[in-house]
Amino acid sequence: MTNYKNLLVTIENYVATVTLNRPEIRNAFNDKTISELNTVFSALGKDDEVRVIVLAAAGKAFCAGADLNWMRAMADYDYQENLADADKLAQMLKTIYDCPKPTIAAIQGDVYAGGIGLVAVCDIAIAVKNANFCLSEVRLGLAPATISPYVIRALGARASQRYFLTAEVFDAKKARQLGFVHERVSEESLADTVATLCAKIVSNSPDAVRTCKRLLHNIAGETITDELIADTVKEIADIRASKQGREGVQAFLQKRKPDWLVDKQK
Repeated sequence: MTNYKNLLVTIENYVATVTLNRPEIRNAFNDKTISELNTVFSALGKDDEVRVIVLAAAGKAFCAGADLNWMRAMADYDYQENLADADKLAQMLKTIYDCPKPTIAAIQGDVYAGGIGLVAVCDIAIAVKNANFCLSEVRLGLAPATISPYVIRALGARASQRYFLTAEVFDAKKARQLGFVHERVSEESLADTVATLCAKIVSNSPDAVRTCKRLLHNIAGETITDELIADTVKEIADIRASKQGREGVQAFLQKRKPDWLVDKQK
């Protein structure tokens, strides 16, 4: 695996862990971090030795948003430079969101501004009980524009209306109530909770998991039309006829483990 300046990346037992590694500045990101995240998630999405990706962070904070030094540099950008810079962030978020492998945010500390976007693009989010969340952009005269498509989907439109406009801090309990995180756990149990989820995903058919993720992206919020129904019919027909679809059904009927589990245990 490539060495990264601002990330730590490991792969073990089909689980890739990407760790934000700038704890001294609360894992705030800059253009280098954005580039590395885009590169690593693109690569892991294509790696057959990876079935699930954990996005974690070192230190006390998960991510404090944009690096202040990077923001100072951006203050001198002209309009075209700002467009290009924002596009890099947008493409990185889309790369994580579109990654064909399931993604889990392991939130061990506070999440502010653009860090909320990183959580929102992950499929599953697990937070420690003392984590705080804040969409703080309006305090600085800015707006959470680039992250908004993902945050509104993950947080919900009504809650987003409040927290985009007020920049209030909300805790992990509120984040759980709003559905932004799936579980809130103690600091001591975060690693075990994430590991349990990873084990469940790794045990499932990789092709079926990939299909489910595509369905979730394509169908959520869509009007149920004849065309949409036809698309779902095609999806189930394709997966039934696929190698893993046939293998999974046969393994169930024959009361044996499917080959993707046998391969995992080698």
